[in-house]
Amino acid sequence: MSPRGELRGRAARLARLLPSGSAGAGQAARTPFVLLVVLLLGGGLITLLMLNSALNEGSFRLNDLKKQTTDLTEDEQALQRDVDAYAAPDALQRRARELGMVPGGDPAFLNPDGTVRGVPGAAAAPSTLWRPAPPPPEVVGTTPSPSPTPSATLKATPNPTSSQVKPAPSTSGR
Repeated sequence: MSPRGELRGRAARLARLLPSGSAGAGQAARTPFVLLVVLLLGGGLITLLMLNSALNEGSFRLNDLKKQTTDLTEDEQALQRDVDAYAAPDALQRRARELGMVPGGDPAFLNPDGTVRGVPGAAAAPSTLWRPAPPPPEVVGTTPSPSPTPSATLKATPNPTSSQVKPAPSTSGR
């Protein structure tokens, strides 16, 4: 007799619902499927973790680059302020006077056909009672390098004599 034949009543009805093989065969068929599902879920979780880490790393790099761009922009603006301060007319005039330059005389112009238009005039002699112009307002946060004085410039460059002066090379095609 089979083991089911000995059961009676409610137990026999429940036994009929169970498959007629060994109970381990049903479990054996489910095991590869369960392992496959667990492996897929674990692999997906690890992949999501790696993607999230890569995105966070990219975000940190982006923040660093934005900060670097901001710093470089501020440096550029500070340098542009320095250039603007040195290019101002009063700063150019002061620097030219420090170098011993004087305003030019009347200019003469060459026309395209080679004729001269205007009468050239000599530059005015420098004033003996010359006073330097007040320095330009300092740019906030920068310190310009000191410029050499006219006397230091004159001492550093010797006066050329007529024997030391060489004529400029000719640009004509002769």
